[in-house]
Amino acid sequence: MPDRPAATRRTVLRGAALTPVAGLGLAACSPGGQGAGPAAPTAPVTLGPESEVPKGGAKLYRDANVVVSRAADGSLKAYSSICTHAGCAINKLSGTTLICPCHGSEFDALDGKVVQSPASVPLTELSVEVKNGGIVAGPAS
Repeated sequence: MPDRPAATRRTVLRGAALTPVAGLGLAACSPGGQGAGPAAPTAPVTLGPESEVPKGGAKLYRDANVVVSRAADGSLKAYSSICTHAGCAINKLSGTTLICPCHGSEFDALDGKVVQSPASVPLTELSVEVKNGGIVAGPAS
């Protein structure tokens, strides 16, 4: 067998840099990965009493992946709290700002719009109504 020259440090590092690493970092970025919960409701779901959402404020219902906000005029809006950037479940509400734990995207809970990238698409709006004093949200009709 012919002698082969030993690999230099540069050759080894160059090869490692060019070799793709399967799945590296994708678990937290993909739907169903770390931080992702069940998708937004596909059928109406009762979230809680109407009194939980103050005028000009919002309430995050983590278990249902829904955020409900109330405008100054008392009207309610609901949005999926699944980040539109990478499908992670948003688990933090600061005032009326939703903060995604995966990459730091931020959304306004009052209108669903992106206020901090990397997300570029607003949250999905859901239907919302009050039934027997409880907030019910579901897919947009």
